[in-house]
Amino acid sequence: MHILLGLLTTIATTLYLLDRAGIDIGWLNPWHWRRRRAWSQQYHGDPIYSVEEPLHIAALLIVGVARLEGDLTSEQKKALLKLFSEKFSLDNREASDLLGSAAHLLAAPQLVGAQLDKLAERNKGSFSREQSDSMLQMIYEIASVEGDLTAVQTEYAEKMRTMFVSPPKSDGTWD
Repeated sequence: MHILLGLLTTIATTLYLLDRAGIDIGWLNPWHWRRRRAWSQQYHGDPIYSVEEPLHIAALLIVGVARLEGDLTSEQKKALLKLFSEKFSLDNREASDLLGSAAHLLAAPQLVGAQLDKLAERNKGSFSREQSDSMLQMIYEIASVEGDLTAVQTEYAEKMRTMFVSPPKSDGTWD
């Protein structure tokens, strides 16, 4: 027993002296390591994936359809602000802030398609049927602001439609 107490005292004294000498011994604590690793992943991760509110996710997906073809035009911005004000019941300031934050999160044009696909896949369960129908209607409306939908926009809109529209319920037969 006295050997065990001596060993524990030696370990505690060594750790205390290392800490006093300024040597970081935090890596020995598994809970501290886990918290540090989680923070590092969150800090270095893409901020678009930390969005959790359905309103903001919908705004990202709607602005994303306009960003697929490049920067937003003034007609698209006006249409987005009007749409956000009417459909989301926001005043002009809140609609402008929502548009600005969504456009900022979708700043890298070469990554927009992949970001939106992952975002939609991660959050498709957070929308009600009415919310997803309204969002899909807004996606098609924004995509057609400057005329017909392009091939990329059509592909994106169809992908969102298949992802967010649940299949109609059948009458209960197995065939």
